[in-house]
Amino acid sequence: MKRIRHYVSRLVSLDVSNMLVVARAISSRSRTPVLFILLDMVWCSLVYQAGYLDYEEFEFNVLSRAERATWITSGNANSIVVKYNQRDFRERFYDKPTFNRTFDKWLGRDWLDLRTAGEAEFVEFVGSHDPIMVKVVDSMSGAGIEKHSGDELLDAHALYRQLMDNRQFLVEAFIKQHPGMSALCPTSVNSLRMITFFDGTNVHVLEAVLRMGNGADVDNYGRGGMYTVLDEKTGIAPYGAFDKFANTFTDHPQTGTPIVGFQVPLYAEVLSTLDTVSRIIPEIPYVGWDVAISTTGPAIIEGNYNTGVFQMKPSLTGIKTGLLPKFREVIDF
Repeated sequence: MKRIRHYVSRLVSLDVSNMLVVARAISSRSRTPVLFILLDMVWCSLVYQAGYLDYEEFEFNVLSRAERATWITSGNANSIVVKYNQRDFRERFYDKPTFNRTFDKWLGRDWLDLRTAGEAEFVEFVGSHDPIMVKVVDSMSGAGIEKHSGDELLDAHALYRQLMDNRQFLVEAFIKQHPGMSALCPTSVNSLRMITFFDGTNVHVLEAVLRMGNGADVDNYGRGGMYTVLDEKTGIAPYGAFDKFANTFTDHPQTGTPIVGFQVPLYAEVLSTLDTVSRIIPEIPYVGWDVAISTTGPAIIEGNYNTGVFQMKPSLTGIKTGLLPKFREVIDF
């Protein structure tokens, strides 16, 4: 029944026009009729709980039925969330200032919640922090996140009113990232998405993802960034990266820094931090942590109780099997 409700909710919110755009792009690359791609997308949504973006991102059009059954899709991930992440505790992750209060010790930066801080406090904050990041407190996929610096901060009173009008209530000092991470893309904080599951005794790192900006202020995949999956034990990237337009990169297109073989700095400290923070709210055992590597160590950006899925394109790796069996070794769903 829960699976049916999830499917219906996805169907109601389906962006049919974008689905058609994606199907046409796949058709052009594969020289397969658009109608066949659309019908196959619908089939995969019913059988594998794969949304049309899953279908495109994980190249389902080149996979056999047996291979498709090994991929963790957005529907699979939702099943984990529904079964394990208790509804009464989700707001502690969903509401960003609430999350910051809980995990303040591991944030590595100053911050303000404009719902409780006054205009005078904001003006004082801006006077000692440049640049700043502002966020809508309940946004997803990087929506409502902006960077303000330099002349933009001169009239702090006007900026305060602007942020209040835009519901950008969370204000944070900009993270000064480790030089090794800046080497990938200096305009954005290039972060890790670390997916963990706490079984009540042990914290399991199920996946480690390296996200990079490509000229913008953020590294989000949906806003022009790219990602690659790391070896979760070592923090080394065995493959290149790709963006939402299916462009692939072995070196970063802006800086020329090699992506293949890239070693995330201070990775052992990241794993140690995750082993601590993943135990703090055991009622939310399945979390996708966004982690920056600052000049002073790992800095938790946020935690996602409904984390998306990240897997490498078969065309980049030559591997046509996904991570579903690995997840099921740890999680019963």
